[in-house]
Amino acid sequence: MTEILCAGMAVADFVFRVPDMPSRAEKYRAHSLETVVGGQAANAAIAIARLGARAVLVTRLGEDAIADSVRSALEAEGVECRIRRRGRSAVSAAMIDAAGERQIVNFPGEALAGEPGALDGIVPAAVLVDVHWPEAALAGLALARSAGVPGIVDAEKPAPGAVLEAATHVAFSRSGLSAFTGIGDKESALAAAADRLDAWICVTDGAAGVSHMSGDSVKTIPAFPVRAVDTLGAGDVWHGAFALRLAEGADETTAVRFANAAAALKCAGAGGGRAAPDRDAVETLLEDDE
Repeated sequence: MTEILCAGMAVADFVFRVPDMPSRAEKYRAHSLETVVGGQAANAAIAIARLGARAVLVTRLGEDAIADSVRSALEAEGVECRIRRRGRSAVSAAMIDAAGERQIVNFPGEALAGEPGALDGIVPAAVLVDVHWPEAALAGLALARSAGVPGIVDAEKPAPGAVLEAATHVAFSRSGLSAFTGIGDKESALAAAADRLDAWICVTDGAAGVSHMSGDSVKTIPAFPVRAVDTLGAGDVWHGAFALRLAEGADETTAVRFANAAAALKCAGAGGGRAAPDRDAVETLLEDDE
């Protein structure tokens, strides 16, 4: 079974569904509330497990009941957890409106572990890291380099330069790309990032698809149209699916298209990363699109 190492954030997400996105300082009423696992690395690991691979998650949580809940939920999804526990766990409040769009307020945790510890016994076919735990990201990418496998960064802002420079593949969010380059125009920012980094570069942009450098030009692989119920965790699922296909030996275009399908199916279901699809669903969508 293909093994993928994910390193970075795991949080408890309190997901409030509201008719309209809060915009003023007043009381709002939610018509539902769920508590789910969140965080880029954690959601990606869940997606990878759902898609039929072995996901090993290196993350940090607090010494509290939230950590116990997050670990139990991850293990129930088949994710192998290597957790450093110290301080207070990260928590997010996510508002989901009737259009499926989300607004997030995150408490990143307090006095969490600094070093990830040894990565003994992990033999990954790819490594996926986020930017929220740089020490773990650098350790994971070093393992990828030594093993000669893809080392992928899910690059939100702020993305430490040392982490990006250690990667073979960098998938920016739109805001992450702008923050890294200081350029608002997507195509110009991609070109600038490609000049600075020795890696394959792309930017995920929701319904606008995924744009990447191809030689000196920018190409866009379109998103799959979907009626969005919940976009929470869609980018995380995308990164997990992308890492999996690279681990299986696919080229970047094939991996992006697979990831686009996985993210679209996730958006059609509620529950954050818990709505990540299985392999059959993704393959069926890809076949139907041909």
